[in-house]
Amino acid sequence: MGVWDLNLRHLQAIVRIAELGSICAAAQAVNLTQPAITAALARSEVTLGAQLFDRRHDGMMPTDAALLLVPRIRAALDHIGSPLVTTSRMRALLALADSGSYSAASARTGLSLPSLQRAVTDLSLSLRRTLVERRGKGVALSASGLQVARAFRLALVELDAGLAELAALQGRETRRITVGAMPLSRARVLPAAVNRFLRRHPGVKISILEGSRAELVEPLRNGAIDLMIGALREPLLEPDVLQQPLFHDLPVVVARKGHPLEGREPGLAELIAYPWVTAASGAPLRDSWEHMFALAGLPLPQVPVESGSVMTIRQLLMDSDFLTLLSPDQVEVELEAGWLTVLRLAPSELKRTIGVTTRDSWRPTAVQAEFVADLKAAAS
Repeated sequence: MGVWDLNLRHLQAIVRIAELGSICAAAQAVNLTQPAITAALARSEVTLGAQLFDRRHDGMMPTDAALLLVPRIRAALDHIGSPLVTTSRMRALLALADSGSYSAASARTGLSLPSLQRAVTDLSLSLRRTLVERRGKGVALSASGLQVARAFRLALVELDAGLAELAALQGRETRRITVGAMPLSRARVLPAAVNRFLRRHPGVKISILEGSRAELVEPLRNGAIDLMIGALREPLLEPDVLQQPLFHDLPVVVARKGHPLEGREPGLAELIAYPWVTAASGAPLRDSWEHMFALAGLPLPQVPVESGSVMTIRQLLMDSDFLTLLSPDQVEVELEAGWLTVLRLAPSELKRTIGVTTRDSWRPTAVQAEFVADLKAAAS
């Protein structure tokens, strides 16, 4: 059983029953007859495989299953924003958004081409918004269509989370956590938190997607990623995300063991004489590197190689007199093994805050909240 097996109007009825405490009051609120809402509730309970309410003489009492599901349903309906949206219309628009064409969406979902086109057209008419535009011989979502698709994806996240929590309540673990990992989180904090968490919850699946902030922030905003870990941004440009600090990081100048500058703390002027390997222009660490020399009023050293790969940087440093600027966490293993050495700390002005970035609408499940707590514990 999945989200597409649910009926959005029936879910609206469930929320109303929970809020108002009776089928009669809920029927009036959603403009259905009492027999119709009773039947809708019965079908929903069969679909979900769970009883949602205890029928008592003084009203309808939510069960543990309803207490888990109703807040998720309410959040999903808030994202959807219209009682005229149906599950089939929602599915059709997301299939079109993900596939890029009606024919690809049909192949992806198994739904017929006419039914997909009709569902998207009906959705556009009911919302009174142009969702799809003709572009050459094909179609693409309009700006309004992209906005609606994002809202639908976030609604889908809420409903998926509710179903996963319900499955866990019934003894079936289907929950998963999807983490976006920026470079500064991968070396120490994230692995430590994952190990700590999985010792308590071995059945929960954790997916880690690696990338830069630019690559991860849109999947986060669209709901494909639950949380993102890495260097925080100030000022924060996206209005719909929140940041929580974990720890502060000060980069260090790193070289091979036995480098001519090893054994003393060289001045920045001495570092100019050696070649450097750094991340490409525009990367936060490259900006910090440039700022380090600008603070001292010095010209930038030569950068024969640009790379953001710690593995590549490590091999370059071990076989040459190259220098680099990295977080000590990124080369912790190499430093402990004696392959690399820290020549000096970066100026204190280059200190960065590493933390967790989430959507402002994110409502973590119980296990997601535990995982964030484990991140904080690992960072401390």
